[in-house]
Amino acid sequence: MGHRLSGIGLAIFLPFHFLLLGTALEGAEGLEAALAFTDSPLVKIAEWGLVMLLALHFFFGLRVLLLELTRWPNHSETLGNWVLPGAIASAFVGIIFLLQIF
Repeated sequence: MGHRLSGIGLAIFLPFHFLLLGTALEGAEGLEAALAFTDSPLVKIAEWGLVMLLALHFFFGLRVLLLELTRWPNHSETLGNWVLPGAIASAFVGIIFLLQIF
């Protein structure tokens, strides 16, 4: 469920991110406007959300690949065992990102 929800969140957020990057490629004025916009704390929090969604999607996607491509003796026990480590790894990535932007 976490993999699907993070994928939906990425599908919603990434077009706005690419739109901002596109304005930065329009020239010096577009780049300056994009850089000024990204200095906002709200945008930094949104970028942190993007990094968290990417990390969640990555780690939960690894879990899905392991479940799909390997043989597990009992799927009901192993489904929950990988959720907490994936969430912890994603939180770790998010904390590292926060420490670098603030």
